[in-house]
Amino acid sequence: MQRAQLSPWTKTGFVMLALIVMLLGCKPAADQQTGKPAQTREPAATEPAVEPEPAAVEEPEAATEEAAAEPTAALPAVPLGLPPVPVPADNPMTAAKVELGKMLYFDRRVSKDGTLSCATCHDPQMAWAENRPTSAGIKDVHGEPRIGDRNSPTVINAAYATSQFWDGREPSLEAQAVGPVGNPIEMGNSMEQVVADLSKIPEYERRFQEVFGTGVTEEGFAKAIAAFERTILSGNSPYDKYQAGDKDALTEAQQRGLALFEDNCSICHAPPLMSNYRFFNTGVGMDKPEPDQGRMKVTGNQRDLGKFRVPALREVANTAPYFHDGSAETLQEAVALMAGGGQDNPNLSTMMKMLRGAELGDAEQADLVALLHALSGEYPVIEAPELPK
Repeated sequence: MQRAQLSPWTKTGFVMLALIVMLLGCKPAADQQTGKPAQTREPAATEPAVEPEPAAVEEPEAATEEAAAEPTAALPAVPLGLPPVPVPADNPMTAAKVELGKMLYFDRRVSKDGTLSCATCHDPQMAWAENRPTSAGIKDVHGEPRIGDRNSPTVINAAYATSQFWDGREPSLEAQAVGPVGNPIEMGNSMEQVVADLSKIPEYERRFQEVFGTGVTEEGFAKAIAAFERTILSGNSPYDKYQAGDKDALTEAQQRGLALFEDNCSICHAPPLMSNYRFFNTGVGMDKPEPDQGRMKVTGNQRDLGKFRVPALREVANTAPYFHDGSAETLQEAVALMAGGGQDNPNLSTMMKMLRGAELGDAEQADLVALLHALSGEYPVIEAPELPK
């Protein structure tokens, strides 16, 4: 069969039509309310680093992972003094995902006996930590809570940490989120059971479909909680205001403490997050009959015996007790031990030995404590949401 031949006038008409479509396509989209061309905007420096959502692809009756969702909560801006929040490319931030993560964070049904949630040991009312030396898990066969051997670090600014837990055994917030669930002295459950239990709750099924395009999964559970935790930030402290140019933001004692801190502490407690997230043996707990192995438990390297991750110091005045074992009840005790060069043991860090040479006395230690109070800024205090039933 031969093709129909187009006349020259017809060909010209098609060319003109194509040109018109191209010209219209180059114009910016109009604002639906004003009819004016839409304006583009560069993100402000204080906004969180958020991966752009992938463009939606129309597919009949099929949701895609990270499906576009109607926002249920505004994502917070990064406060003064903090860098942009690092966000994994495979877990972009959305308001719907953060809201789902908040529900899971407060839901006690993720523990075996229904008594513990993430918020139990990382309580928003206690600067996202707790005031116990070490954490209590689910109850044993005698009805007594199982007591862990490590202090619960704050969730505040955990988004910036290059590893999670005191020994750095997990590389990300996503990996950290599922760890306590299966720990027999914490939640004592399994992720398989958690997924099965939450899948029976229609509201959770709906929200997982909305956010991830799937039912309840372990991966979605971890991603949602991690996204929520990336919104728990603290900055805009007197220290931050001072560094931004307000020289009245710190008292004279705090300014003296800052000078001491910069000379003696800032290599390990590196600004602006006040940690370099490396691992050091400061001797804490090394005088016990069976000391915590710390980082060595992860690496198997004898040189890592007694090493723990450098704690970030923001909000430190609100997160007593201190150290991995909660052995220092007050900030003054913690500063005194560090200023004195730590606790002697064969694996003591060279950094601690150097600190002894500074010979920081009571007056200098008091100034350091004053400075640490200036690291308390603004962080969200969130009430438990209404949970799906």
